[in-house]
Amino acid sequence: MHELSIAMAVVDQVESAVRERSTGAGAARVRSLTLRIGELSGVVPEALDFSFGVAAEGTVLADARLLIETVEGRARCEGCGRDTATGMPPDLWCGACEQAMSLTGGRELEIARVVLENLEIRQGDDVPEASHVPHR
Repeated sequence: MHELSIAMAVVDQVESAVRERSTGAGAARVRSLTLRIGELSGVVPEALDFSFGVAAEGTVLADARLLIETVEGRARCEGCGRDTATGMPPDLWCGACEQAMSLTGGRELEIARVVLENLEIRQGDDVPEASHVPHR
C-alpha cells in the first residue's frame, strides 16, 4: 500500500512547515489538510484517507480533517489543439484528428491547503518543501 508512504511524507512535510511558522511554547495544531489528487495518479483516495489517520497519530495533524480534491485527467492534441478529459481508463487518442494526445493534468498529488488553529497555509505560499508531494 503506497498510500501509507504518501501519507507519511505529507505528514512530515506539513509538520515541518508548521514548526517553521509556529511561535511560542508549542506547535499549532492542524485543523484540516486539503490534498489535490489527480485521477490518473494511481492513488486510491479511500486508502490514503485511512493511511493518513495512521500516519497522523501523535503529530500536530492527529485531529486534522483530511479533504481530498480530485483533479480530472486531461489531455491535449498537438495536431489540432483539442483539450479534453481523458476519462478513466485514459483515452489518449484524439477523436477529431486521430493523433496521440499528451497528458496535461490528472497526475497531481499536491498539498493544496493547511488550516491551523490560527493560521492558514495555501499552495504557493513560501513554505519550503511543503507545497508539493512528489509522486512517481
